[in-house]
Amino acid sequence: MSIRDEVEEVEEFAALLRVLKDRTDRSYGSLARRVHMNTSTLHRYCAGEAVPQDFAPVERLAAFCEATPEERLELHRLWLSAVAARQRVSSAGSARAAIPAQAQAPAPDADGALVEESNPAEQPGGDPDPDEPAPSPAPRPWFRRRRVLAPTAVACALLATLGSVSALSGDRSSEADTSAPAVPHRSANSSATVAPSPARNSTAPSPLAWSTDSVVWDKGCDHDYVIDKSPARVPPPPVEQDAGAWAATQGAVRGRQTRVQISVQGRSSTAVVLTALHVRVVARGTPAVGSAYAMDQGCGSDLRPRRFTVNLDADRPTARPKDGADSEHTIPAVHFPYRVSAEDPEVLLVDATTQAYDARWYLELDWSSQGRTGTIRIDDHGRPFQTTSIKGMPHYWYGTNNAGERAWVPYDS
Repeated sequence: MSIRDEVEEVEEFAALLRVLKDRTDRSYGSLARRVHMNTSTLHRYCAGEAVPQDFAPVERLAAFCEATPEERLELHRLWLSAVAARQRVSSAGSARAAIPAQAQAPAPDADGALVEESNPAEQPGGDPDPDEPAPSPAPRPWFRRRRVLAPTAVACALLATLGSVSALSGDRSSEADTSAPAVPHRSANSSATVAPSPARNSTAPSPLAWSTDSVVWDKGCDHDYVIDKSPARVPPPPVEQDAGAWAATQGAVRGRQTRVQISVQGRSSTAVVLTALHVRVVARGTPAVGSAYAMDQGCGSDLRPRRFTVNLDADRPTARPKDGADSEHTIPAVHFPYRVSAEDPEVLLVDATTQAYDARWYLELDWSSQGRTGTIRIDDHGRPFQTTSIKGMPHYWYGTNNAGERAWVPYDS
């Protein structure tokens, strides 16, 4: 690959970032604050002067700019190519024996970007005024170096980055297999951390199309959230379809139970065998602080869907298939292995509960097709799901108080 090709790979990635940034009509300073990034770092990404080592800041930017699932997947593909191009340039610089290796290797900045050395006079003196337009992006000539091919370095870079993008949470779809385990997360009150298992997936594109919804209530109405606020400061409960935004504004944590719905099918008529569903507990600690608020006013249904139940309190939580039922018939549970294709999709419902901990966890779905195997990782916007016990907490539901007003009242009243 020529130096021109490498420059074009980085520029294509930067160009898509600029398209997303321009969509917001915000300055670099304003946008950087919204996505928790340094202003100068965001400008370097959009100018093609730097490439983030981790996909997380790119994913935050894409989410804020309301990128479509197709744009997010294209952004991930271009990011992988840009990282590989940067690694080739970095390894080429190490061939110059006249200069110490430490002086040539690019180092990540505060936001994890791969940045080549530059003239100190070119370094920004601080974040630009958020109300002032940023200067037009103009790539620095970081590529004007002799290039030495380093296949091993390139391969390592690709393997290290392929697993960093996680399944998009909420209603989201995936075009690639993204199962590399995340770095274990540990909360301040965490008492145990369990390391995820090594990734088992192929690096080839997945033959599956899939989406997940992590805001699913029992019977469409029964759910608890833990919120560290007094009842007077908590607004009335939302309907299920508005629960995600409501919970985010209240800093709510799923109480006792988290339900995740996974819709999966093949991309073609070729059968794909789903072989197993694994539960990976990242951390378990003391329950979150707050009160439990019930969403179950007016709840009632004769339908109990088939599902996988997960006891997050167990030493080794597993997904166990369970039958469902309607008013007249039993709905047989899903048992592995089974097949899906473009004409034969499947919906999996995972019902995870805890009575004792604040648990952080995610799922892995294994597949096999035509001699290839892989794993889909299912998590919460690139982070583990969080489910906390509500045992012993004050518990409220939205009803009528003694003054005849609608308000949060104690559950036993």
